[in-house]
Amino acid sequence: MKRLFLLLALILLGGARDPILVPEISQHEVQVRQGFRGTELVLFGAILSPDGTRAGPDYDIVVVLKGPTKSIVLREKQRIAGIWVNAESVEFRSAPTYFAVASSKPIGRIVDDKTAAIYELGLPWLQLSPIGSYDPKEQARMSAGLVDLMSREGLYRQDTRGVQVSQQVLYQARIALPSSVQTGVYTAETFAISRGRVVASAISRVEVKKLGFEKAVADFSQDYGFVYGLLAVLLSIGMGFLAGRLFALV
Repeated sequence: MKRLFLLLALILLGGARDPILVPEISQHEVQVRQGFRGTELVLFGAILSPDGTRAGPDYDIVVVLKGPTKSIVLREKQRIAGIWVNAESVEFRSAPTYFAVASSKPIGRIVDDKTAAIYELGLPWLQLSPIGSYDPKEQARMSAGLVDLMSREGLYRQDTRGVQVSQQVLYQARIALPSSVQTGVYTAETFAISRGRVVASAISRVEVKKLGFEKAVADFSQDYGFVYGLLAVLLSIGMGFLAGRLFALV
């Protein structure tokens, strides 16, 4: 917050050639502990015109929050003889584990499709590249399938009225992180757009990390994967045996 006010004062005193974005985020660290049920990030800041005054009504704001990328395998279900089985599978080389977009207006009213695709300003323009050679229609179908799956899990989302702009200077967006978010560094990129053109952008970062027992389990599973898997199997067998004995006594 102090950095926001300091930058605002410097801009008002000095001025600049291009519009200036001064972004901030409510918390730069999200701690995942036992019983974590998700949280809400508030992304806020200001945009000022080159002469240090309010930017005016012709500016729109789009905020893109993106989580760490990883390889994701999408498996398509197919019904055979009345049974649903895994059929075709597709691997995406580097898909974001979390992706959210909030904007002051619907994206189609702010920029054209080309600009939206360059900056990934929404789920329809998220760049997903499956490994392998596919025709454009098949690639679009697979990408849409992944977006739909992640959206239903709350990991991909878009709010076309999610940014509130006050007096054409201050903006605020609220973006929810579900309990299933992956750990890592998340980037929040804010875009100021005027007349279909991105005129300023700025990046903030927030780290999601596990603490306590959850961190110990996660570190153990990564450092000793075989032992962790073996213990998980033994625990499942033990719980099954104990449940069977309890039901036998009833």
